[in-house]
Amino acid sequence: MSDFLRTVNVTRYISPLREGGSLPALVDADDDFKYVLKFKGAGHGVKALISEFLGGEIARMLGFKVPELVFINLDEDFGRSEADEEIQDLLRASHGLNLGLHFLSGAITFDPVVTKVDEETASRIVWLDAFITNIDRTFRNTNMLIWKKELWLIDHGASFYFHHTWENWEKTAQSNFTYVKDHVLLPQAAKMDEADAFAHSRLTQEKLNELVDALPESWLEWEDLEATPDEIRMVYKRFLTIRLDHSQQFVNEAKNARNVFI
Repeated sequence: MSDFLRTVNVTRYISPLREGGSLPALVDADDDFKYVLKFKGAGHGVKALISEFLGGEIARMLGFKVPELVFINLDEDFGRSEADEEIQDLLRASHGLNLGLHFLSGAITFDPVVTKVDEETASRIVWLDAFITNIDRTFRNTNMLIWKKELWLIDHGASFYFHHTWENWEKTAQSNFTYVKDHVLLPQAAKMDEADAFAHSRLTQEKLNELVDALPESWLEWEDLEATPDEIRMVYKRFLTIRLDHSQQFVNEAKNARNVFI
């Protein structure tokens, strides 16, 4: 077990947080904290957890506020008394190691009309999402919270979309990020070159490799791919290295998209 994150155990399922395929839940854990539990048995399975883990921790490396991530165990006996069949099926399919995000009680959803983000911060967030190929920080779903008057980044499960097909991952690593045109903070992202320089000063090969090495073995045993966990880890490492080396590609894409937008 990696010691990169703490590991806790679910003690109580409180409630689902929203409708939809993933159906994350609010739970209590044995450290007396509440967590938003992302289930490996939901939606895109462990790949969404991998995206959440890598995306969230890379955001933290870049200095953003991200709720603490924990590995969170779900015992095989848990949820047998759950009345909702859909939730019971989800719990049954998620026994073992899942991912939890510390619950920010009282946080409110970021509203770009109400809260203005400075150009430096906006540019760094746009850079982050282009780097990890996060398609899901739009006006429709900002995936940011305001908590204690500070901006927090959440929900990176839609990142690294190449791993859902595992085809042409090297090409994706070198590509522009065309989805940046829909980014909620693009209008304020006037300092992309500065954000690029800052990110390169923070993200080293050693740090990125250490992060990928912390992925749990059980999340890397894929039935749809004939590859070992170490081989899968190597692809993630290579993807991040190539993407960082070719960051000017997506930086230019963001700058061009912003020029069209404004």
